[in-house]
Amino acid sequence: MFDNILDWLYKLPYYLFNTILALAAILSGLVFKGLTTLLLRKSSKDKVNYSFFHSSLYRLDKPLIIFLPLVLINVSLPIMKLNATAYYILDKTIGILLIICVTWILISVIKIIEDYVHHAFNLKKEDNLRQRKIRTQLQFIRKVAILLIIILSIGAILLSFNSLRKIGTGLLTGVGISGIIVGFAAQRSLANLLAGFQIAITQPIRIDDVLVVEGEWGKVEEINLTYVVLSIWDQRRLILPINYFLEKPFQNWTRNTSEILGTVFLYLDYNAPVEKIRVEFERLLHQTRQWDRRVSALQVTNTTEQTIEVRALMSAANSSDAFDLRCHIREKLAAYVSENYPESLPKRRSQFEKDSDLSAFTEKPDLPHS
Repeated sequence: MFDNILDWLYKLPYYLFNTILALAAILSGLVFKGLTTLLLRKSSKDKVNYSFFHSSLYRLDKPLIIFLPLVLINVSLPIMKLNATAYYILDKTIGILLIICVTWILISVIKIIEDYVHHAFNLKKEDNLRQRKIRTQLQFIRKVAILLIIILSIGAILLSFNSLRKIGTGLLTGVGISGIIVGFAAQRSLANLLAGFQIAITQPIRIDDVLVVEGEWGKVEEINLTYVVLSIWDQRRLILPINYFLEKPFQNWTRNTSEILGTVFLYLDYNAPVEKIRVEFERLLHQTRQWDRRVSALQVTNTTEQTIEVRALMSAANSSDAFDLRCHIREKLAAYVSENYPESLPKRRSQFEKDSDLSAFTEKPDLPHS
């Protein structure tokens, strides 16, 4: 029966026969699209969190919709009624489109792996040092892998044309000179690229690290091939070349751990009851969730002619908690001293000594002229 259908189709006019084959190929893509849409909806309802199946369908949905019809058209190309010129053009066009689709699929597979790693190494954990290491390496490797796949696909497309092969062979003699010229012209870009490899391996910075750079406090949001994006606390973005982090000093508050110490300074009069303020400081710490119960100390760290410097030292699990904790303790201790010991607030003292010779300041009466 199938052979009879093929015989009947082959007897049709060439334009109608070719159109039916092309429509059948396109229809297969639409059927696949409908099935994946149903499966995506079903998996979205069933899976609230991460699902490898859902991620694969989501990432491969669009490239496969185009890839499947192209494969079917490519398979049916030999039985189509085409002249030599039309066959060559269509064959080359489908070949190029298939290379592009394969490139798209490979990039989608990389993103599926990235989705899995993002799920397995979640940055929302309290102590996320290992997660940040893996995510930093993954992000850089992903960018390099995608770049290599795109370069290889462009090369495969160019090599599919015989004329371009001959041109490439003829230009081999000038590769040395052109390579030197390109090397000098792109020296800074290549330096940034090599710096990116070095940062991915040695990791002086990682994704979600807290840095102080150029006087700005923020978190590492992106590490690209040639630049780094720092998310500033007030939602600005600081863009820096990647070799900046190999050539200039900066502060990394989460290099080995996210735990950090915070300080609050109070400047009080010499009669301030330091012991009572210390008791209040401990009470406030135990009432806050930001304190991680590692370090707490209140000490007089300096004296001046007018005041004493009281330093409150406390610890927190991360820099965000440390900032909130410092603000809370500063506000509460200032209010405690002001309400309970206002005489301990900073004051200026002046002392006037009584002059022993008051005659210099007494008014002398006018004497009559002789």
